Amino acid sequence: MQRGRLVVLLGAISALIVTGCSATDEAAPAAPMPAPPAGLDSFYQQQIDWGSCAEYGSPDDRLPPNAECARVTVPVDYARPDGETAQIALSRIPASGKKLGSLLLNPGGPGVSGLSMVGIGNRTPLAERFDRVGFDPRGVGSSLPAIVCLTPQQADAERAEPPLDNTPEGIAAAEADNREYADRCAQRTGTDLLAHVGTREVIQDMDVIRAALGDPRLSYLGYSYGTRLGSAYAEKFPQNVRAMVLDGAVDSSQDPVQESLRQAAGFQGVFNAYAADCATHAECPLGTDPAQAVARFRELVGPLETTPAATADPRGLSYGDAITGVQQALYTDDLWNILTQGLLELREGKGDTLLKLADMYDGRREDGSYANTQDAFNAIRCVDDPRITDPAVTGRQDTEYRKAAPFLDDGKGTGAAPMELCASWPVPNTSTPHRISAPGLPPVVVVSTTDDPATPYQAGVDLADQLGAELITFRGNRHTAALVAGDRCLDDAVIDYLVELTTPASDLTC
Repeated sequence: MQRGRLVVLLGAISALIVTGCSATDEAAPAAPMPAPPAGLDSFYQQQIDWGSCAEYGSPDDRLPPNAECARVTVPVDYARPDGETAQIALSRIPASGKKLGSLLLNPGGPGVSGLSMVGIGNRTPLAERFDRVGFDPRGVGSSLPAIVCLTPQQADAERAEPPLDNTPEGIAAAEADNREYADRCAQRTGTDLLAHVGTREVIQDMDVIRAALGDPRLSYLGYSYGTRLGSAYAEKFPQNVRAMVLDGAVDSSQDPVQESLRQAAGFQGVFNAYAADCATHAECPLGTDPAQAVARFRELVGPLETTPAATADPRGLSYGDAITGVQQALYTDDLWNILTQGLLELREGKGDTLLKLADMYDGRREDGSYANTQDAFNAIRCVDDPRITDPAVTGRQDTEYRKAAPFLDDGKGTGAAPMELCASWPVPNTSTPHRISAPGLPPVVVVSTTDDPATPYQAGVDLADQLGAELITFRGNRHTAALVAGDRCLDDAVIDYLVELTTPASDLTC
């Protein structure tokens, strides 16, 4: 069965075009290097050996030919620095002009590779003044060891499964499937690593990376789940922050139920906006009356619950993959035309375009292999969030989710639902929801989009309040916007802040 939804897949929806840069003079550090935490000197003082990226990433990472790659060593368990270690994969394009320092970049997920993020800010002062550095968080992508739960064949089989009813029998089957998945993760990844892949550890890795890069203070641009990393880093290391832009905010004060219901409402809002736009075209597969769009959509996808649509790929389009493909296209209005194409095909009994969108979302490559995005997403989420173990809570959540996102409601709600995957997870969670407190944090910037399906606008408002940050509002139907939406107002404000530390005008809206 299909599991949790990714918060963001920025790398898949923003094809970043990169150009060459060459390093020149470097400016002297503006501040002394902070002392390493006790017992971690060897990690903080390591030298990075930059070299070829030939063995890093995969074709879908789109690493530019002038990028350099390396790995830094970190302890798996920071409470036992003499124990097992992990290798964090980095990519870099050096500054083309007078260097201010490094700009660390993360695309979100959790579970998404960040190596291709070095293309962010091309042909801008960011490329001139910063070494742009992407990284794969521990367990993700090219970092070692990697989180692995399913073989490609098992992942394909799970995606092909028909949805289960929320009857006692269906709930029991779903929960057994979750236990089997959790057992496979424990067997293939090991519980030692699984216990230490959460935000708690990644922010400590980020501080090691900062020091290994030679930066006394961190400059950081994080999207979606990358905002959770940024806010957690700011809370633990406020004195080590130079500048921080958090776009597509995850509000760490929300519990998992609140977050899922807000996200459901966000996706419904963008579906409604898509349906209204589509209705202006005579050929719209949802018809020309937006009020009927949900009903028309359910008519299109409902038959897939029992009969997959035909595709050139022998897998066919399952119900789960159709929903995944649609949600992938709702991440940005740049994909709305492709979504229309996919729904028009589905009306004719074909599923090729929606299958390709689902493959994009799930990290499936043309050769049938997978990035470990989804396995890493599940592993990180299950140690970052508290467990929901009360069937009554799960049942209410399912009922409210259906109300919040009727386009996703198959009409089979019973008031009961299976316990989620994390209830079966083999290691405990290491973080809990709380308001961020970061006394002494310098001015930081939060960007929030008015009609963001995955991280709704209010989460950005709330996070900015907790951090005492300057909030930039971006008007649009997309998930994340800074330096990827092509908006001059927003991009100039972000670049000026990162380079000059000039905070944006209060209540700036772009």
